[in-house]
Amino acid sequence: MSDAHAHSVAFVRESEIPPAPPPVAEAGAVRWVRANLFSGPFNTIMTLLGILVIYYLLSGLIPWILNGTWEGADIRDCREQLQGNGGGCFAVIAERWPQLLFGFQYPDYLRWRPTMAFVLLFLAVPPALFVMFLPRWTLIATAVYPFIAYWLIWGGTILAPIFVAVGVAAGYLVFQKIEKLRGFVPGMGAGIVTAFVIWWIGGFITAAMPGFLALETVESRSMGGFMLNMILGVVCVSLSIPMGILLALGRQSRLPIVKGFCVVFIEFVRGVPLITLLFVANVVLAYFLPPNANFDLIIRVIIMITMFSAAYIAEVIRGGLAALPKGQYEAGDSLGLDYAQSMRLIILPQALKISIPGIVNVAVGLFKDTTLVSVISMFDLVGMIRGPILSSTDWAGVYWELWAAACVLFFVVCYGISQYSQWLERQLRTDHR
Repeated sequence: MSDAHAHSVAFVRESEIPPAPPPVAEAGAVRWVRANLFSGPFNTIMTLLGILVIYYLLSGLIPWILNGTWEGADIRDCREQLQGNGGGCFAVIAERWPQLLFGFQYPDYLRWRPTMAFVLLFLAVPPALFVMFLPRWTLIATAVYPFIAYWLIWGGTILAPIFVAVGVAAGYLVFQKIEKLRGFVPGMGAGIVTAFVIWWIGGFITAAMPGFLALETVESRSMGGFMLNMILGVVCVSLSIPMGILLALGRQSRLPIVKGFCVVFIEFVRGVPLITLLFVANVVLAYFLPPNANFDLIIRVIIMITMFSAAYIAEVIRGGLAALPKGQYEAGDSLGLDYAQSMRLIILPQALKISIPGIVNVAVGLFKDTTLVSVISMFDLVGMIRGPILSSTDWAGVYWELWAAACVLFFVVCYGISQYSQWLERQLRTDHR
């Protein structure tokens, strides 16, 4: 500033003014409410209608929960305690909670076994879901868990799950050896034959020693409640993902027989309702078994649900494979990798990352579809509510409390799966967008 101009100014501030906070209406929650809830006439009307709907729902739901009672031996005791105050009769949940979880036929004194299997699930799942944070050797717990869980829940001699595990391990080792020498398909065939041979021999040994480290046997018909939904959901999702990967790769195979089989399988299974496959597992499949054959019902249902979900997962993964540019396939060829190495190291990791939302969508739908087993007289959580509990004279007329409990149980599991998938997508995001 020149000296002449400085004399014409009355005051010149020599220190900087400290920054002032923005106006209250332009920052924080107030700005968010104005921008998102009342940004225009239409948005304002929709916000007010939403508030009215929420108020209407909560005005009925909150008194129903707060005025409810958890005490009472039957519906009559419950109503005497409520005195017509509009509260819920949650005593039915407290009184029938063991049946909601384990069914009404699982022996009371053996309920510690599925409970322990459920607790061990939290030790077996983290090594597979959080493999980037845990050492590789912890995957042993994940690999061993299915056989321990089967022994705990169904009982019987421990030789049966041991021979199944040995057959799987031997088949995998043979597959690795043959795959390096002869290729992927011969290796897969040799591994399957090896596993079946060990299982066939193990069947004779298990039949000869039925009491070796044996737990009391529980029949599949005795399984029920939310335990049955968890068994079907966990087992079918775990089996359908690798089966879906194989079907997706087989559909893109250059071998006509392999491609044709995969295409026919996927299209046929996707064209049939799941409830039809469940009836096949329950009734029709028995006509194709040898006379006096005792093929476990839950295993039959697991096979059908796994086939159904694997067909859908195969199409999801096929979409991920098709989304990859051709250069990714050419990169594997330029590095001198064979088909299995190229798929394992380059193609499948990227395709599976793209397919995570679709796979999770199928998994959540599959877990909810496990309630369809109630139509073939399997008393899962929904079957227990519709059947033994509501048909009893003690709790006839109690509906909302039981269905609300079922909603909470399924919501916890499905929401947990959804949140894990979103977290996994963030962990695998490498494009730095």
